Amino acid sequence: MDPRKSAPGYTGEEHPEIVDIRAMPPQPKELKPGQVPENLIKQYFQEGYFQLDKFFDPPTELDPCREAIGGLVDELAQKLYKGGKIKNLHEDCGVFERLTKLDEEFPGANILLHKTGKLPEAFMKVWGNERLLNLMEQLLGSDISGMPDWSLRCKIPKAEAATVPWHQDLGYQSVDAYKTLVVTVWIPFVDSNEQNGCMQIIPRGHLKGKVGRHYSCVGDTWYVNLPEEEMKNNLGVDVKDAKTCPVPYGGILVFSNFLPHRSLENYSNGIRWSVDFRFKKTGLPNGMHGLKDDVILRSSTDPNMKIDWSMFNSVERLKIKRNADGTIIDRNDDDFDTIISGPWIRKWELVHSNRHTDQAWKEYM
Repeated sequence: MDPRKSAPGYTGEEHPEIVDIRAMPPQPKELKPGQVPENLIKQYFQEGYFQLDKFFDPPTELDPCREAIGGLVDELAQKLYKGGKIKNLHEDCGVFERLTKLDEEFPGANILLHKTGKLPEAFMKVWGNERLLNLMEQLLGSDISGMPDWSLRCKIPKAEAATVPWHQDLGYQSVDAYKTLVVTVWIPFVDSNEQNGCMQIIPRGHLKGKVGRHYSCVGDTWYVNLPEEEMKNNLGVDVKDAKTCPVPYGGILVFSNFLPHRSLENYSNGIRWSVDFRFKKTGLPNGMHGLKDDVILRSSTDPNMKIDWSMFNSVERLKIKRNADGTIIDRNDDDFDTIISGPWIRKWELVHSNRHTDQAWKEYM
């Protein structure tokens, strides 16, 4: 059988006990800063998500991230300019327009930024924010690690590569993580809405603790897709029950790695920047196909621990690959290579080939 027609990512196993109300840790009698009432924690386990419109203080906690994004875009602009790929640095544009202009001159500039893998210090402070970790304690307990597959989403207007179709996060992760509960925290750096491409989720799609059958890949992207019929027949939910989640600047959307979700297209004139961080219990498989380890964020045995970002930042996960013999090596991609490929592509039946899927299969055949 042609391996491209197989779906090793589909096991059919169900683990509802790790995602439903049975998995909820004992709740604190007195709430720490950042913690929420028990009814919201119950909603996470019963519905698969909850939303807080006011969590971060934008001027002090999130504006530094905007500035860091501006720095990343400037780095990219300088690289493109010095490489002869663009003729204008577009320095007169702000953080919500500049990448769009760069992408008009060099199609795929937004993909290059997505591939960067650099975690600026301002992002570290948000990921390791004490109030956010207090909130994660309510969902995971007090031994918490951050997963390596964080993503800066540079959602330029009307860009296929920035519009993520229906999926479960586990559709991208290795099968050994199918018993790992992961909490995703989605943080926009602008007021998000239907016009600029906010998130949609399907409540209760997590309750079976099951990973549906995804397909590879959508259009000219590296995204796998979870079809509507598959969600209905295998996960017991209907896309007509999807909930649109406009999250304001300063708010967060918190959801399960088993919950089907997608982002809408950006029809506005500005870039919808966001980041997603993922949290799990320390010691459980992280689903990263052996490519990168977690960063420990909080420890029950060392409450005064300081987060060590050095090893975490030394590996850029989209710039490495695993050889057939199991060794991990650099991809040695061209600086201007806009292909993204990885082992998640080979987890699912190939129904549409493109440059990303071709690269993924070429690397392992």
